[in-house]
Amino acid sequence: MEEETYQQSKSKIQDYEPIVGRSYIEELRMLGDRLSGKVIQAINSTYFGGGVAEILSHLVPLLNQLGVDARWNVIQGSNEFFEVTKKFHNALHGKDEKVSPQDLSLFLETSQRNLNELKFYGDIFFVHDPQPVALVTKKKEIGRKWVWRCHIDISNPNQKVWNSLQSFVLDYDAVVFSSPNFAQELPIRQFLIPPAIDPLSDKNKELPQEIIDSVLSKYGLNRDKPMIVQISRFDYLKDPLGTIDAFEKVKKNIDCQLVLAGGTASDDPESETVLNEVKERAAGNPDIHILLIPPGSDIEINALQRAATVIMQKSLKEGFALTVSEALWKRKPVVASAVGGIPLQTKHRFTGLLCYSIDGAVYALRQLLTNAEYAKWLGENGRQHVKQNFLITRQLRDYLLLFLSLDYHGDVIYL
Repeated sequence: MEEETYQQSKSKIQDYEPIVGRSYIEELRMLGDRLSGKVIQAINSTYFGGGVAEILSHLVPLLNQLGVDARWNVIQGSNEFFEVTKKFHNALHGKDEKVSPQDLSLFLETSQRNLNELKFYGDIFFVHDPQPVALVTKKKEIGRKWVWRCHIDISNPNQKVWNSLQSFVLDYDAVVFSSPNFAQELPIRQFLIPPAIDPLSDKNKELPQEIIDSVLSKYGLNRDKPMIVQISRFDYLKDPLGTIDAFEKVKKNIDCQLVLAGGTASDDPESETVLNEVKERAAGNPDIHILLIPPGSDIEINALQRAATVIMQKSLKEGFALTVSEALWKRKPVVASAVGGIPLQTKHRFTGLLCYSIDGAVYALRQLLTNAEYAKWLGENGRQHVKQNFLITRQLRDYLLLFLSLDYHGDVIYL
């Protein structure tokens, strides 16, 4: 298992100074110096596909630039293993999933295989989501500090599945959640650190109009027709079928087009099935465009978001949905479900419009498609909200403080 075979961020830490200011960058460097000599080993289940991989691909290189020895490994597993962990994912979100004793046995067997094969060299193990959660059993042998980063809203989980995983979670030194309303009451330390976007990444940097136009031409999109865009992995919880239902109702009164663009993930076997269902549902409608975007196509996603009239995120359940912050950073008005971390980003009627149903989404879309000034005002507010709360520099600072705090157990940390 080799680390760092992923697509690394090309941004330099000093490049963020015009956005956040020199003093902020100097503070990050100072915090990085305090971690000198420590190795941070990040572990998740895939280098590509999904928000966790995207976050780590930017976070790890920037930590290295701050003088922190951060590295990244992934666990290995069969399709059957990832089918089981997908059940865990859905069940932790509260879905009624049937997880059998055989499923749990397969999870434990694969975890044991990874325990035997993975090299554990970190001083701090930074473990993400349910797939590798059982690796903490190594702590009994090697000690050191262990942090579990849960990107899932587990406020109302399937209790049987949560009880099975909680036995591992309680062995960690700390748990990180994205939002206070995601968390469970636990006897170990908890930290609240929302995810963030990299404003200088290919997905979020400014693009010349000719690149945007070329992407629209590539996918046969009409630049003169209002465009509703949802960027998401093909997943039932992202509700692409419900998004199509909402679009079709809006289309009866307003001439527009819908783009559902995203990819699949190696740790989500269900995504291919969802993609096929969405294609079948959209068949025969020339104004619905289903785009399978391969890994590494961040410029194309950026261009689609910048070409959008309105960006949707009509999820049924969510971890955080960084696509919302991506949209707001680009000054785009957002229509999104009030689930997971979305309400932290979309402040209703200030940075976007929240909805609770298909009809609610239809109403919000009609408002924005028929009132360009209001849509622009929401987008401008959204840009400032993201700048203050959801940029990667803030996330770096939060994690640096977390790592430093692991060696301290008093009431005050002096830095």
